[in-house]
Amino acid sequence: MSQNCCESSSNIMILACSGGSNVGQLTNQAAVELTKEGFGKMFCLAGIGGQLSGFVQSAKEMQVLVVIDGCPVGCGQAILENALVPMERYLVITDEGIEKNKNFDLKRADIDRVKAAVKRVVNEKAPKVSGLAAGGCSCGGKC
Repeated sequence: MSQNCCESSSNIMILACSGGSNVGQLTNQAAVELTKEGFGKMFCLAGIGGQLSGFVQSAKEMQVLVVIDGCPVGCGQAILENALVPMERYLVITDEGIEKNKNFDLKRADIDRVKAAVKRVVNEKAPKVSGLAAGGCSCGGKC
C-alpha cells in the first residue's frame, strides 16, 4: 500500500471516545482503520480514564496524541484533563457536520470523513523536531 510520507507513524496515539451513538462509534471505527493503515496507533482511552498508571504515563510520553470525541459532551477531553495529560490535537465529530443519533449503521462516507479530519488535525499541528515533522518524515510536514 502506498502511503503519504507523514502517514506512516507509530508515534501518533489515537484516542477515540467510542461512545454510545453513531458519532462515538464513528470515532472508534476511524481509529481502528487508521491504525490498520499505519497512521498512528489506537490506544485505550478507558485505561487513561481508569487512572491506570501505565496508560496515563504512555499518553503523557507520546510525541503526538489526538483525541477524537463524537460530540460536544467531550468525554475524551475530560478524561485527559482529569489524568493531567496534555492535549494539543482535538477533534469533535459533530463539528465536522455529522449529526449525532442512535443509528449504528455507519456510512462509509462518514467514516472516511472522520479519518480525513483526524489526518488534517494531526498534520495541521505537526511540530518540527530536529528538522523533521512529528511523523518522522523528511517532507517537513508538507504532506
